[in-house]
Amino acid sequence: MIPTRPRRPLTLRDVSEASGVSEMTVSRVLRNRGDVSAATREKVLTAAKMLGYVPNKIAGGLASQRVNLIAVVIPSLSNLVFPDVLGGISAELDDTGLQPVIGVTNYSPAREEMVLYDMLSWRPSGVILAGLEHSKASRAMLQNSGIPVIEIMDVDGEGIDTLVGISHIRAGREMADRILAAGYRRIGFVGTHMPEDHRARKRLLGFEEGLARAGIQLEAREYYQGGSSLLKGRELTERILSRAPELDFLYFSNDMIGAGGLLHCIDKGYDVPGRIGLAGFNGVDLLDGLPMRLATTDARRVDVGRRAARLVAGKDTGPEDRIIALNPTFIPGDTIRDPQSRGPLDRDIPA
Repeated sequence: MIPTRPRRPLTLRDVSEASGVSEMTVSRVLRNRGDVSAATREKVLTAAKMLGYVPNKIAGGLASQRVNLIAVVIPSLSNLVFPDVLGGISAELDDTGLQPVIGVTNYSPAREEMVLYDMLSWRPSGVILAGLEHSKASRAMLQNSGIPVIEIMDVDGEGIDTLVGISHIRAGREMADRILAAGYRRIGFVGTHMPEDHRARKRLLGFEEGLARAGIQLEAREYYQGGSSLLKGRELTERILSRAPELDFLYFSNDMIGAGGLLHCIDKGYDVPGRIGLAGFNGVDLLDGLPMRLATTDARRVDVGRRAARLVAGKDTGPEDRIIALNPTFIPGDTIRDPQSRGPLDRDIPA
């Protein structure tokens, strides 16, 4: 479905009509002032949340009812991916008079609701936020904000206004095709548990679909919780290869744990990429310092940030369908065999 444009900003009257109480009472409840019964307060707050109403903290203070801020909402500051996105946004906004203000959700839908509520109450000129999966309350606030809403990093799903990113399903499928073309057949996956990491989940879905087209299934999986690290990548790689020593390829959900996996394989004397191949995802600068270059997919992070900033600043109107899908770029590195070098024991991919 093509996402719809945001509607007009909601007003106190909308909340008043939805809750069945006067605008004055709604105002007192939302400003936490006045003597209002608990039942009435609950009725007003429930109606406001269902509608997606956010109070205007600058009401009456500015003629435009907008400030020169762009709300940028991301899941993490510790993840190596997001500084590149923020750099692209900042660089593109540099000459516009608009300033990005960062909110961090820690991959929590409830936390995202709070961050959006606070940010939207200051009436920013636009919102850039990572991902397409939001709670009902968050979607309602964004749909009724009356400002540009740019969802980034993903185009596999239904957006609110405009999407800028790559297809993670496509990235997973294309990695499967590359691995199979290089002659690998006994493949394992190492990645995060995915209840809130929707993009990693979509990549794995695409990866398994790509393998299935060739009649191949994942032979082993290893999952972890919490943040990524080189040490975690080492430990997970040792664990999965201990359980399934016959594996000839490991696909990691990101470059950080993939780099740890590569270090483990080098340390244990594995022939990479002959005996075992490895690949990650993101194409982060961390890979430049490794003894071998990890195969990966460039998720176009800086480009995503720049395109999103151009849209929110009005420099670019975007396509008619309001979906800007950038092409994920495969980087072969040194950890996957060249398809031209496949040996006589390699089997062709089934039709």
